[in-house]
Amino acid sequence: MPGTVEKRRPVSVSSAAKGATVMVRRLAAVMLCGGLLAAGCSTGEDSPVPAPRSLPPQSRSAAPAGQADWTTYHRDGLRSGYAPGTPALGTLRPAWTARLDGAVYGQPLVVRGTVVAATENDTVYALAPDTGRVLWHRHVGTPQPRSGLGCGNIDPLGITGTPVYDASTGLVFAVAETVGGRHRLVGLDLATGREKVDREVESPAGDRSAHQQRAALALLAGRVYIAYGGLYGDCGSYRGSVVSVAVTGSGPVTSYTLPTHRMGGIWAPGGPVVDGGRLLVSVGNGESTGGSYDGTDSVLALSAGLHRTDYFAPSDWGRDNAADADLGSLTPVRIGRYVLMVGKSGTAYLLAAAHLGGIGGQLTQTEACPAYGAAAFTGSTVYVPCSDGLLQLTVRADGTMTTGWRTALRRAGSPVIGGGAVWVTDFEAGTLYALDPDTGRVRQHLAVGDLPNFASPVLSGDHVYVGTRTGVSALSGA
Repeated sequence: MPGTVEKRRPVSVSSAAKGATVMVRRLAAVMLCGGLLAAGCSTGEDSPVPAPRSLPPQSRSAAPAGQADWTTYHRDGLRSGYAPGTPALGTLRPAWTARLDGAVYGQPLVVRGTVVAATENDTVYALAPDTGRVLWHRHVGTPQPRSGLGCGNIDPLGITGTPVYDASTGLVFAVAETVGGRHRLVGLDLATGREKVDREVESPAGDRSAHQQRAALALLAGRVYIAYGGLYGDCGSYRGSVVSVAVTGSGPVTSYTLPTHRMGGIWAPGGPVVDGGRLLVSVGNGESTGGSYDGTDSVLALSAGLHRTDYFAPSDWGRDNAADADLGSLTPVRIGRYVLMVGKSGTAYLLAAAHLGGIGGQLTQTEACPAYGAAAFTGSTVYVPCSDGLLQLTVRADGTMTTGWRTALRRAGSPVIGGGAVWVTDFEAGTLYALDPDTGRVRQHLAVGDLPNFASPVLSGDHVYVGTRTGVSALSGA
């Protein structure tokens, strides 16, 4: 294993048991795995579901985050991507590179002096922010190989969605996909990496192995929210859904499932937006292309109890579904009194936050760009990640929209704002850019390695952290 990270390997049954019966082999494997559960043992078959693990009563303890912390995707529940306390950074230089045991698709977190990153090998790492030294790592399962899935473009498939840190318990939560297409929510102690919560969190409809958990996790009212979409290629039987579990790991799992026959994935990397006491999610294309509306190609408002309370869909939702030109590719933007939504078609819709409008109920619309990932915003200005660059868009108080500068990139990642600059990756070129927020002019750029799709940087103090296909790269602007 490269670097300082120790990779724990699955335990398998030795050839000495070759003459034993299938039942004995399985029993032996289960006994071995029972002693090595934290190391992610696999029998090579559809393993039994681990017993749920939750925090004991009265075990919750406050562990507040600091100003330089980044505890969730795009730093806050609104997914603004804005870090107001970030100092102006000087010339960037490589600080360190941590080569881990798999690709880091989600944003790293920064919490109380620790960088947390989760890999597609189902391992969560805690790293020292100044050196990248591994403080602890926890392998929570054996990831699902691509060969066992009908389609997809991540191999193996482990932890894809960005984790979230809960200050009330001091736990980092992540969803791991493991062999057999199972999905488990784990809660790890930030200080030690010990596994305190373990719950099965399957999507309630369809084939579990056809669901991919790519959206970032969210916290609301003492619960973790987990959104599901499908694999790249839309194979198999899946339906978009959101499930939730108490941060203690106890009690029932609640859920909302799209009322479509198939598809309607909730997959945009930013995950659910926490808008006061509700969630906003964007929904992809469904199988229906006409007739009765099936809830897809939409923006949904969900209550904390996961009941749909409001929605918007374009009037030509059927055509969008037929052309795979839906709204599900970008996380909704809650800005002022409005919700901005841009999808694959390139049309920007402005909605009233108090009433999303139903079918065709937008306040106004304008042509923007095909958008993917998550936007960043501050004040009335939104930076939209287009398929071929970054677009500045202004939402005015009177409900009008204007487009500003546009910087060309091969494939724009999800931007963030801080230190007087807009930071965005070109994930196809493996480059991080710092742009002037008023003009889009490139102030500086630096190669950061092989990046996953929609890669988004993290700002903390005088450092920038980026998840890569081999681990985490850190840059210093001190």
